[in-house]
Amino acid sequence: MTKFRRLICLANSYKNGGRCIAGITDDAQSEWIRPVSKAPSGAIPEDRQKFEDQSEPRALDIISVPLKKPVNIEKYKAYSFQRENWLLEDGKKLRKVGRADWNRLLELEQRPKTLWINGYPPNRDFNDRIPGELTITLTESLKLIRVSRVTLEVYTKGRKRLSAKFYYNRCHYKLRVTDPSYRSEYREKPDGLYTLGEAFLTVSLGEPFEGYSYKLVAAIIERAKTEADSSR
Repeated sequence: MTKFRRLICLANSYKNGGRCIAGITDDAQSEWIRPVSKAPSGAIPEDRQKFEDQSEPRALDIISVPLKKPVNIEKYKAYSFQRENWLLEDGKKLRKVGRADWNRLLELEQRPKTLWINGYPPNRDFNDRIPGELTITLTESLKLIRVSRVTLEVYTKGRKRLSAKFYYNRCHYKLRVTDPSYRSEYREKPDGLYTLGEAFLTVSLGEPFEGYSYKLVAAIIERAKTEADSSR
């Protein structure tokens, strides 16, 4: 039976040729949900993540999502820490039903002491990955944090890449960015550093890859842009 949940969209990022949508429910429970497909990676095909008018969910859109059931954690032991995963119902569209603002983000802000487990890779201050064997101690894979500043690094390593560098609770992080709008915009820029002001970051912990689970910046929500949009 289809269960419709209203989510404040906090990510619609790239993932294995498709998309990874995630958000917090727009209700008293305020729980994270990540809709996934039946594909091995769980990525949502590009056409399945669009609304009826073919537009795409953006960060802060309030969307109605048709869900079938929570993913069976035992079936996916390799990444059982992704307990937010729900199977997306086939044949039904996502619907946009509203829009949240910066003040709503402040209500949803999370304040974890760290972004899961730090210290990897050793002798570097990236803190961008966790050894696969340590993820069995984790029970969730999404965080919404606020930072006073974030620096985007555009660099070429075979192809154009984009990382976010920031401090959170006195720890430094350098994480790969999978936010489509920022990747599209900044990959057109010359290699270098670009500093943004206050922003919320949606940080996601991905499935194990070559022995590690990587921390990813799935969405960047700048205060300046958000308040400018809400004043229009």
